[in-house]
Amino acid sequence: MNALGSTYAFPDPSTSVVPFVGGLVIAVALIWAVWLGIRLRRREPGPPDPADQPKLPADGPVREIREMREPDEVPRTQDGRERLTPHELHGQGTMPSRRSPDQTRRRWSRGNSGAFGSGGPGST
Repeated sequence: MNALGSTYAFPDPSTSVVPFVGGLVIAVALIWAVWLGIRLRRREPGPPDPADQPKLPADGPVREIREMREPDEVPRTQDGRERLTPHELHGQGTMPSRRSPDQTRRRWSRGNSGAFGSGGPGST
């Protein structure tokens, strides 16, 4: 038997102990994280009671309203300037739009372009 034969019979303890200790540390950390999550979850309020849930209005569900609105045109300058700045526009976006007296919906017609700004020939 040679001098190296004894090292093969008794391997270095760090090759088997270090991975075991590392795995043990990871397992303890995972158990601690689950335990902490359970404790935090118990502190949270429970689900709302059925009485706290939203109720339907007395006149029934809210319906969709479809109507044609008049466009809010950009006003022209009076002194010949090229354009208005945002603070010169009326309402600054808070002015309500108006209901159009003509409630017929505009439909697509042959010869018009397919989509806004596409510039295509429309239907071919």
